[in-house]
Amino acid sequence: MRAILSGLHHKKNLQKLELELIDVPEPFDDLAVTFLEKNTKASITAPVSKVVSADVVQVTIDADDLQFAAAGQSEFSWELYLNLRQQNTRGLIQVESEYLSDRRQFTLTSYFQVNSDAEGMALFNMHTQQAENEFTINAINLADNQLQVIGPSRINSQPIENQRLVLKNEQQDSSAEWPITHMSLHGLFTASIPLSDLAQDTKQQLFIRSTVAGQDLEQRVVMAKSLAGQVTQAITPGHRLILVEKRFDNGIRVQEMAAPTLPQRLANVPGKVGGATKLLALLMDKVNLVYMRRLFKRGHRPFDQTTLIFESFGGRQVSDSPYAIYRLFVQLYPGFNFVWSIDRSQKKFCKENGIPFVIRRTSKWVRTLEKSSFWISNARFPSWVRKPNYVTYIQTWHGTPLKKLGLDIENVSMPGTTTAKYHANFVREANRWDALVSPNDYSTRIFRSAFGFNNQILKVGYPRNDELINSTPDDVVALKEQLGIPVDKKVVLYAPTYRDNQFAEKGKYTFELPFSLDDFRKRFGQDAVLVLRMHYLISNALDISGYEGVVFDLSNHPDISELYLISDMLITDYSSVFFDFAYLKRPILFYPYDYHMYKDELRGFYLDYEKDLPGEIAHDEHQLLDLVEAKLKTPDMSGDTKFMDFYRRFCAIDDGLSSLKIVNYVLQQIEKNI
Repeated sequence: MRAILSGLHHKKNLQKLELELIDVPEPFDDLAVTFLEKNTKASITAPVSKVVSADVVQVTIDADDLQFAAAGQSEFSWELYLNLRQQNTRGLIQVESEYLSDRRQFTLTSYFQVNSDAEGMALFNMHTQQAENEFTINAINLADNQLQVIGPSRINSQPIENQRLVLKNEQQDSSAEWPITHMSLHGLFTASIPLSDLAQDTKQQLFIRSTVAGQDLEQRVVMAKSLAGQVTQAITPGHRLILVEKRFDNGIRVQEMAAPTLPQRLANVPGKVGGATKLLALLMDKVNLVYMRRLFKRGHRPFDQTTLIFESFGGRQVSDSPYAIYRLFVQLYPGFNFVWSIDRSQKKFCKENGIPFVIRRTSKWVRTLEKSSFWISNARFPSWVRKPNYVTYIQTWHGTPLKKLGLDIENVSMPGTTTAKYHANFVREANRWDALVSPNDYSTRIFRSAFGFNNQILKVGYPRNDELINSTPDDVVALKEQLGIPVDKKVVLYAPTYRDNQFAEKGKYTFELPFSLDDFRKRFGQDAVLVLRMHYLISNALDISGYEGVVFDLSNHPDISELYLISDMLITDYSSVFFDFAYLKRPILFYPYDYHMYKDELRGFYLDYEKDLPGEIAHDEHQLLDLVEAKLKTPDMSGDTKFMDFYRRFCAIDDGLSSLKIVNYVLQQIEKNI
């Protein structure tokens, strides 16, 4: 027996779900559908309201019933079950889905969407607490010398009245508006602004003004999706360039400027040559990969001397827990052979610091890996790297998980793979690890389930955090002086996660700070500085010129633990950095300015983001700066009950000896084989 959600209709503010039934016994009037909320386990049962045909029925539900006060919960995900209540056949059948709905605005602050999970089972997702001053559009394009916008013209079947497009000049306090008159698909409008109407040399934000239930509104236009597939550049007959882009807060910016001249276009030719060079490098890399695979297939014998290979983030850094273990090993047991696996970018650092290394993807690298005794890494080696049976592979990993990992990611959307292949590869790689380092019981449980990991877990804490426990106030002063940070000023560290919507085009990433550096300087510039720690992909997109002495971009500093030590407080969003920073018992603020969009579009969270965090959440810039001011006055969180509950759950292993415990584990393995 099967039940498949095949349609959704809206009538008189109610939602009618259409189900196709396969091999379900009649009578259908004894059937019902039970809605089960995944997080709270709340349930609602609705009887079949209409029998459409011999194998199609309808169930009517009021979406308002699918949201309720649940200790601050704002997102509700309902699974559907066909409830069989016939005399001879009873039970529940989970409803599958062949229907995907667009988001449907339910009220000004809530919307719902029907889709399916990774197994194809139906989900009715209800989203509340949407910002009242945001208006989500469907598409925006530059076509036929017009800026064309498509968006909803109704809220829960009720028409939105008197809609107008508005452009506001970012440099000046001025705006212009255009009426929305043309309707396209049912429930949608199509509106346009002639490009000739755009003021020259301007940056403008797009808004919509309207009347809803007698209330006049002005809402900032946002897009939950990327601009991929939409036309975002155009040159007008007057040789003016128009650009449409997304801001950091998912708002829409329209830029008008002079189009590039012929000499300027010719100046871009070297970029095309560079593209050809990159293509050649890519081809050579593929040839080298074939060569590497062949080298790994050759028989190797281990070195006579115990050899340890260290690698951090695929060779991009000499850092993190592998580096902490390496430094202690060299100090205690210099008689072993230590080698770092690095990209060429780290060659200078290794030479300056006397660190022995081998360049990745060279024949020497293959030989060294295959003949070593131990691999110690915080990320995965390529699947084509062969692990000999005499190698002990210690995986330190690189953080306490907040976002879903491995098998727990229900729908993998990475190019070049499928969800099933990604899961299989993850499990295959994870079970090459002989030991996996864990910082707490929470992580241990997740690692077992997300990695399908069946080997030894070393619950000893992350070696990279030993520095946080063992450092002194004098060490902090020395670090500040080394980094050029004023010793007499407090330090606010901003370390957000990387977002997929910061991808502009292949090889290019964008970033715009979600708060004003001018406002930060005016409010805190006399007493505090701001340290930025951005993802390596976007660190080059930052421009902090004009803020010298107040803002420091340390995105490329190799040791983030040193940035924790010099910081009096942390601001983050969805990055797992707060798990480590909490060891210091200093204040943490969360600024998820795009929380609802990010949570819907990307991987889910293990923690309840709205309940389980060790700090307050700021929802806008004004609130953020107020909280920064308050928290700088309370530098020690030891007296905060919620913070200390979090600390005991995630940071209890805080003896500062994690590196030593890993060193001792390695020595035990060596002694076993003597």
